Amino acid sequence: MSARQALSINDVAFAQLGGVRGFVFDMDGTLALGDKLNHGLRPLPGALELLGYLKSRGVPYVVFTNGTTRTPEDYASTLREAGFELVDDDMMTPVSSAISTFQRKGHKRVLVLGGHALAGPLHAAGIEAITPEQVSAAHPVDAVLVGWYREFSMPDLEVACAAVLSGARLYSSSDALYFAAAGGRALGTSRVIASMIREVTGCRVHVVGKPSLDSLACAAKRMGVKVRELAVVGDDPILEVPMARRGKALSIAVTTGLASAQQFVEMPEGRGPHLILSGVDELLSLYRTLP
Repeated sequence: MSARQALSINDVAFAQLGGVRGFVFDMDGTLALGDKLNHGLRPLPGALELLGYLKSRGVPYVVFTNGTTRTPEDYASTLREAGFELVDDDMMTPVSSAISTFQRKGHKRVLVLGGHALAGPLHAAGIEAITPEQVSAAHPVDAVLVGWYREFSMPDLEVACAAVLSGARLYSSSDALYFAAAGGRALGTSRVIASMIREVTGCRVHVVGKPSLDSLACAAKRMGVKVRELAVVGDDPILEVPMARRGKALSIAVTTGLASAQQFVEMPEGRGPHLILSGVDELLSLYRTLP
């Protein structure tokens, strides 16, 4: 599809693209693809050129992944190794918005079901992050945060459920069942684990990653713009698209990851993306035609 053909999708959305003051990009399936363990990231067509073009124009952006296998700084380093021009502050994960949420709600002690990629940033922000083995009745936790945790065990489930039943709030890094990977899709652990805890306790799961509006607001604050001035670019119909819609931001879907163009088209009216493109290379072509 050419840039001119893309205009036929939604002329109003094309005009709105000209007023965008900041971009939120998904990583897996949008800018890059890795394996099912989220390793070996490789840029997708046009990704390096698009971010370089935005930087040359002074347009801010963040890359927001729901992955929690690495810290934001580690993801940024990995993307730089793959050729991307970005600094550490250009990268966000659910722990970025979790820190903002925990500080706002006064959560000082958090049970982490995940690795250093979650615990490290929490500690750095002054929040005590503890493992299931460290939980005791004498030192209850304020919250439980679930992330990438393939080592999850029945003892972990018992400790997490006991913490929630004692008053801790349950937070999940993601509500997505899958993420895009080279050769197919990979199961996300956050939703699976959080669903087990919810099934046992009957609690509510608070999502701190995409598609929560808190995560979009956190990204907007980092770029110094308003939420409605953002464009959200992603491949997932249940993450980036509803997040953008909730914030009244521009939703741009690409078909290089989890969903096809037809799947985006078939979304309910008013809930689908404003623009459906073949990839970020097409977005770059489209963006270059703007006045």
